[in-house]
Amino acid sequence: MPELPEVETTRQGLLPLVDQTIKEIIIRNGSLRWPVNPNLNKILTDKSIRSISRRAKYLYINFEHGTLIIHLGMSGRMQIINGNAKAEKHDHVIFKFINNNKTLRYHDPRRFGSMHWVTTEINEHFLIKSLGPEPLSENFNAGYLYQKLRAKKQCIKNSLMDAHLVVGVGNIYASEALFLSNIRPQKQSLKLTKKDVNKLVNAIKFVLNAAIQKGGSTLNDFTSVDGKLGYFQQEHQVYGREGLSCYQCQNPIQKIILGQRSSFFCKICQK
Repeated sequence: MPELPEVETTRQGLLPLVDQTIKEIIIRNGSLRWPVNPNLNKILTDKSIRSISRRAKYLYINFEHGTLIIHLGMSGRMQIINGNAKAEKHDHVIFKFINNNKTLRYHDPRRFGSMHWVTTEINEHFLIKSLGPEPLSENFNAGYLYQKLRAKKQCIKNSLMDAHLVVGVGNIYASEALFLSNIRPQKQSLKLTKKDVNKLVNAIKFVLNAAIQKGGSTLNDFTSVDGKLGYFQQEHQVYGREGLSCYQCQNPIQKIILGQRSSFFCKICQK
């Protein structure tokens, strides 16, 4: 699943479309996780994109009269295509622009993504209203996280992946941040010390920023809007490295299952 760095990379790649005016929207298959509004073409034709932002793993394409909220699901991606290249099988929604020989295509083989047109207060939308703070914001700090973890008996890896606690720290980046913090993923959340939490918050911010700079991680389907691969996976310290030597201590990286997700760690470096 595209995580926060991949979604932020996508957002940045879409910025050249700001101020572009919609000529036509073609819905080739509106059966995503929730049905795409069948009137989207009528709603947005001749309307201009005002800005493109992100909240958690959701993209916001903002217009004067509303916002299109897009989630990439398990395998989705947004692609800017030059010219009139034939649509691919899984190009489900296509955006054409006036005075621009480019098209924006929502591509999603598994169709677990979503696309919602919202004209009400966006922070009250059912997908958004219960989300926790952004991990790269000042609101996500050691004081906040320490207090939130005081009542949590679940393992810290699963706590970090709870979007009510903090958004966007998915499986890859939780594993990487815990390694940098020297904390085992299965450690009970409430047992983390203030020192642990301070290291963890700094590690989360460092890992996410580094991944954004390198275009995210391409493990399966993800590419940026121009088709380029992310390459942060080349710097993974533990994720996907089961049985390989730890870069710090040379002992083999371990793999366990937590919350039905694979978790990777070094039993020597992480306590």
